Amino acid sequence: MIVAFSVSPMGVGESVAPAVARAVRVVRESGLPNRTDAMFTTVEGEWDEVMDVVKRAVAAAGEGAGRVSLVLKADIREGVTDGITAKVAAVEAELAREDGSG
Repeated sequence: MIVAFSVSPMGVGESVAPAVARAVRVVRESGLPNRTDAMFTTVEGEWDEVMDVVKRAVAAAGEGAGRVSLVLKADIREGVTDGITAKVAAVEAELAREDGSG
């Protein structure tokens, strides 16, 4: 499965960068394939391991906060590995084909 999630503590001031960094650190230390961009962190693996990482990332982001907001989107597809890279590559290949450069 691939999960894209965004986690943010509430009531900790304007910048949530330190809290988000704690969450991203949990994901990166998990050893699972992952990516972080401006809006979401994406992680890929089996259901139990991915959901455990998300749970721990939420806890890390929420340190010192009484409330945490979590947005999560999942693509659950058996038998697919390296989807985190393959999905982007498929779109890039299609764009190149449409542009006549592929």
